[in-house]
Amino acid sequence: MGMKSNTSTSSQSSCNNFNDNNNNKKKDKINNNNNTRVVLNVYDLTPLNGYFYWFGFGIFHSGIEVHGKEYGFGAHDFPASGVFEVEPKKCPGFVYRCSVNLGHVNMHPSEFRIFIENMASDYHGDTYHLISKNCNHFTDDISYRLTGKRIPGWVNRLARLGNS
Repeated sequence: MGMKSNTSTSSQSSCNNFNDNNNNKKKDKINNNNNTRVVLNVYDLTPLNGYFYWFGFGIFHSGIEVHGKEYGFGAHDFPASGVFEVEPKKCPGFVYRCSVNLGHVNMHPSEFRIFIENMASDYHGDTYHLISKNCNHFTDDISYRLTGKRIPGWVNRLARLGNS
C-alpha cells in the first residue's frame, strides 16, 4: 500500500496555514452531512521552543481535533488506554502554539466515537515511549486513517532523530 505524505519542512508555513475563525466553526456546526475538519493542535513542551522553532526543531505535544473535541495520548503506569479528551487548544500542562488544518472527514460524531475508542485500544498508557510511541505518533496515525495525510514532519522531528 502506498503511503501518502503531506509533510512540510517549513515549520513556520505549516503552523500558519490554518485560519481558525468563527465562520469556520459555524459552518462545521451547521453542516448536516457530518463533514467536519480534522485539525492538529500543537503545544510547546518547553519555553526553549521559542528559539528552536525557527530552526525547525522543538519539543512538541499534539492533539487531534474532530467534531469540536481534542484527543491526545499520554503515559501512565496501567495497561489501559492513554487516550484522553480535552477542550480544543486547552490541553493541561502544555502551552498552545498553533493549529494545522489536516483536511476533512465525513463521519457522524457517534461513528467517530467508536473509531476513537477502537484506536484507544492500541494506545495504552503503559506503552507510551518518548521516541517510538508518543502523542505525535498517535495524532499522525489518527490523521492518516481519517484524511490520508500525515502530520507535518517538524512536529515529531526530535523523536525521529532519536530513533535513527
